[in-house]
Amino acid sequence: MNEQLKHIPDRIRELRDILDLTVEEVAEKIDVTADVYKGYEDGSVDIPISALYQIASLMGVDFTVLLTGEAPRMQRSCVVRSGNGISVDRYPGYSFASLAYNYKGRVMEPMLVSLEASDKAPKLVSHPGQEFNFVTKGKVRVTVGSKSYELCAGDSIYFDPTVPHGQEAVDGDAEFLTIINEMA
Repeated sequence: MNEQLKHIPDRIRELRDILDLTVEEVAEKIDVTADVYKGYEDGSVDIPISALYQIASLMGVDFTVLLTGEAPRMQRSCVVRSGNGISVDRYPGYSFASLAYNYKGRVMEPMLVSLEASDKAPKLVSHPGQEFNFVTKGKVRVTVGSKSYELCAGDSIYFDPTVPHGQEAVDGDAEFLTIINEMA
């Protein structure tokens, strides 16, 4: 488990304590059971990216604070060199690198997502806003609701992420750029 990921549950628990919120209050507001939320805080349950966004919003902090423990500092521009995004391995075979983590007040979250080939169908998730995916390497199957699309390098899809969706590598490892605007 990478260092960034190890500290996310601690940051969430600390923020909840500072804000004097109960586990049950946070769980209800992000629409999970108290047991699932407790798992987020003790690190026994993987926290979906959509839940991280909801928790950050609920607690009044930038998504970057949960990932790094530091607030973004850049206001006019933010350069992230190749391989230097804040990387987090979310699930086996799925990792992302936040590409604008240090830009203060951003309204979009661009991330480079790496997918390892797998026999398992992706877990479908949903979150508010709008989402854009652009395949940079390999082939990615994007499922949105009951429809699936196979995208090759250079292909893209823009969709409503309130509809349960997921991405999976097809015929080998793949990579795609996703840009999420949860405020839309």
